[in-house]
Amino acid sequence: METNNLKQDKQTTPHTDKSRFGLIAVLKRVPLSIWLKLTFVVLIVGIVVYLISSIKTVVTTTNTTVPDVVKNEKIDVTPTMIRSIEQIGEWSFLEINDEELVDTVRRGIFSNDELVRIYYGTLRLGINLKDTKEGWLSMSGDTLVAKLPPVRLLDNDFIDETRTRSFIASGKWSSVDRKEMYDRAVQKMRQRCLTKKNYATAQLNAKEQFGQMLRSMGFEKTRVEIGSK
Repeated sequence: METNNLKQDKQTTPHTDKSRFGLIAVLKRVPLSIWLKLTFVVLIVGIVVYLISSIKTVVTTTNTTVPDVVKNEKIDVTPTMIRSIEQIGEWSFLEINDEELVDTVRRGIFSNDELVRIYYGTLRLGINLKDTKEGWLSMSGDTLVAKLPPVRLLDNDFIDETRTRSFIASGKWSSVDRKEMYDRAVQKMRQRCLTKKNYATAQLNAKEQFGQMLRSMGFEKTRVEIGSK
């Protein structure tokens, strides 16, 4: 039995060595150019795999570090904004042009002296934003509320002296006489122009124009209140 086994080992061993040497012989016959191409392909595949894994790593890292972005559409009322609006100062919402004829007669023994003058003036109704009280601009829910001071005559010196003309002038008149006529012209213009209707028009214009300004600053909902005299 041992003799037979030895014979079998001797028979199988040369067969295995022969197959191995045959494979090596086949590989040796492969041209060098083919080996170079295979090496290049393997190298390219390795680079692609590396790049894909690197990109995945960067994307994963980026996604975990980017904070959530929350869109804030709310506009706050800041002290700087309030001061900038107050710096506007006087804001006229209605201008009324008027002209008044004022005459005076001074009777004499032989003749009368007469002076007739025409006065021109522009009366401006509006508000002075420097007269606003603390907290006049504030948020009420999602609405910006502006509490403005009362509409008033912005300038008491509304008569344009450079345009005053004497229509009739006979005799001599002092500065006191002319001042008295000027005061009468002022009173007439006040009575003619400072009416409830004109004040109401000025208040309406104030609400529209002021509200439009606030909306242009980004506040969609606004409410403008006008103080009473």
